[in-house]
Amino acid sequence: MKITWLGHGTVELQMDSGEVLVLDPWTDGNPAYPKSYEIKRVDAIAVSHGHFDHIHDALPLAKQFKPKIVGIFELTHWLASKGAENTIGMNKGGTLDLGFVKLTMTHAVHSCGILDDDKIIYGGEAAGYVLTLRDGRRIYFAGDTNVFSDMSLIRELYEPELAFLPIGDHYTMSPYEAAKAVDLLKVKRVIPMHFGTFPALTGTPAALAEKIKGTVTSVWALEPGKTVDW
Repeated sequence: MKITWLGHGTVELQMDSGEVLVLDPWTDGNPAYPKSYEIKRVDAIAVSHGHFDHIHDALPLAKQFKPKIVGIFELTHWLASKGAENTIGMNKGGTLDLGFVKLTMTHAVHSCGILDDDKIIYGGEAAGYVLTLRDGRRIYFAGDTNVFSDMSLIRELYEPELAFLPIGDHYTMSPYEAAKAVDLLKVKRVIPMHFGTFPALTGTPAALAEKIKGTVTSVWALEPGKTVDW
């Protein structure tokens, strides 16, 4: 599988069979998005919550590629009301089989208001996902969250090998809390996200690496727009 971090909380995953899943799309106006990068295919979009920096480009991508759009029920209902087709609402604990990947919705500790015409409306709850690939490997995409003790249940139930965790602080956990998340998850590798985009997001991959030194987990710091194999 090919992984491309597109800055902030946006990730593009291309399966060996060619299908592309985009998580929390924010490209237009994202200062961390690599401007020379072009998203050429989208088969599915999964959104963790309704903040603008996680759904801003869900509608443009939906219009361009007609993908399936997955999210918590209230959020997908709102996206459908704005013209998105092929929306699939679900809730925590549920699993959706897209054929090329299975998405299991997990808990997250975060808010989920949707900015709509200068008003903030209810968008359901924030969530994360466990992705199960065809070869059985699993990825935990936390979305925006603080550490929570039930991350140990995510480890027990799904045994993910790789995790995408926010580390920026201020709006999500910092490297300090993320180190505890790593301890609970015991994944082999963690890809930091949601840091450095704004001045308030001060957490760094180096700080996380220092705090988890000597554990079973290594930090895999990606560069925006640079595709890696996993």
